[in-house]
Amino acid sequence: MRESMYKYMKVGLIHFMAYPATMNGEGPILETVRKIAVDDYFNAIEITWIKDDKVREEVKNMLETSHMTVAYGGQPRLLTTGMNINDLDDNARRRAIDNLKEGIDEAYYMGAKGFAFLSGRYEEDKKEEAFAALVESTKELCAYAKSKGDLKIALEVFDWDVDKKSIIGPVDLARRFAEEIRKEYDNFGLMVDLSHLPLLRENAREAILPVKEYIVHAHMGNAVVADPSYPGYGDTHPRFGFPNSENDVKELVEYLRVLMEIGFLNTNNPPIVSFEVKPWGDEDPDIVVANAKRVLNEAWARV
Repeated sequence: MRESMYKYMKVGLIHFMAYPATMNGEGPILETVRKIAVDDYFNAIEITWIKDDKVREEVKNMLETSHMTVAYGGQPRLLTTGMNINDLDDNARRRAIDNLKEGIDEAYYMGAKGFAFLSGRYEEDKKEEAFAALVESTKELCAYAKSKGDLKIALEVFDWDVDKKSIIGPVDLARRFAEEIRKEYDNFGLMVDLSHLPLLRENAREAILPVKEYIVHAHMGNAVVADPSYPGYGDTHPRFGFPNSENDVKELVEYLRVLMEIGFLNTNNPPIVSFEVKPWGDEDPDIVVANAKRVLNEAWARV
């Protein structure tokens, strides 16, 4: 593609994955957010909870100054606490909902344009009950967000049988779920992630085309799925080029082509498309980020 990718998308980085020491809402948040804010390759950033009030305010000011588009990832609020938004125990499900509502409040405070979360684990023989619980929870979150402004709510599609084992899930169920929520809430959509496609055993066309009208956000990344004994197996988001991994320039080219084909990548309202990459072991996070930028540059030249 000869035209600049910035005409078609806002290139983002998921802060808490690139710098995973911050995922629990603590750690070197200020200095790592600053690294992204001063890098003009990125015009979007995805952040998560920040437990310290003073740090949160400083990050807010930094991002306002940076002129970056901000999105909020609520996933760590569930993954680091073991909470499940489709828990069949009503009290446990209520705790997860309340946790995400706090995240929605924080997202508004930080000036975020979108808020993302994920579905939880389920038992196969109670799948329909878990699905109904997820629908009920999601509608409550959408209503809550809508009552406070125009924040968009996105459910990220995860694997259903490898690592996170989330109910959403396979593309057919993702479509059914999105259809159900959109009947009532236009502030809802789905998030797709290149990293998760190998885990779902779906290629870009299989994962995207059936839900094309519901996609509001996208991630780029990698996965290892060939053998559970391999380092990085599962939903660990290793760098591009990681040993025995599935995604590199070729796969990213196809992913971007499909997103372009369906009109998700567009010049009228460029969406956020973020790297979700995480250093493995003692890898340098900054080099992992530089790796991702090189891969996108090469892929975009081939789109």
